Amino acid sequence: MILNFAGIMKKGDDMIGWIMAVIAGAAMSVQGVMNTRLSEKIGLMESNAYVQGTAFLLSMLAAVLFGKGSFQKILTVPSLYWFGGVLGLVITLTVMVSIGQLSPTIAISVILITQLLTAALIDAFGVMESEKAAFSWNKYLGLILMIAGVVLFKLKNAS
Repeated sequence: MILNFAGIMKKGDDMIGWIMAVIAGAAMSVQGVMNTRLSEKIGLMESNAYVQGTAFLLSMLAAVLFGKGSFQKILTVPSLYWFGGVLGLVITLTVMVSIGQLSPTIAISVILITQLLTAALIDAFGVMESEKAAFSWNKYLGLILMIAGVVLFKLKNAS
């Protein structure tokens, strides 16, 4: 089930998908830098607790106000899917450390390439009930160009 604010979204609506993907990409980049700067001031684990705690409280509020599903159904879901929250912890911590050690541009570029490659593998093998989708030569070329772009960014920063 997809989030539906005021009934404007429906499954298969490509434009809404593109808009949400752009918002997600921008929000993830901004959040990564914000979290990193917070961790520099209050500590890595403390900032992670704040970020995850805030997200939990807002998520519960959103579920109460907009939710159409049921927490009672969680026992019917494959238990593997319950580990999304654990990955939230991993994501938040590793993004903060990578941005702190590299730079926002390099860290987020590597994160995006890794996300694309991982998503391609999920699609190629139909992992976690995903519909299988081939990863053709043009997608490999796109991935190679993205990696080359990160290398160029890094070279530019080194000079």
